[in-house]
Amino acid sequence: MRNTVEFRGQIFDATHGSPFDRGSADSWYSRGQEPHWYPEGTGHGTRIESKDMSMAELRAYFAGYEYNEQFGGKKSWD
Repeated sequence: MRNTVEFRGQIFDATHGSPFDRGSADSWYSRGQEPHWYPEGTGHGTRIESKDMSMAELRAYFAGYEYNEQFGGKKSWD
């Protein structure tokens, strides 16, 4: 079963490796925005880079980043 998140009136697939998930993870780890995702799950299979992402995938990535900025936390490196 897929994990979903509702944000700004849209439902996003937040499955591990999805564009939304990768955006939120980049925010969590205080990384810059670098759209990407893994269709087979994070770290498995081919990493899809921004140049090969659809507009919907890019929107999901940026929504995930913004969602974590607004509601999530940040990794503590202490």
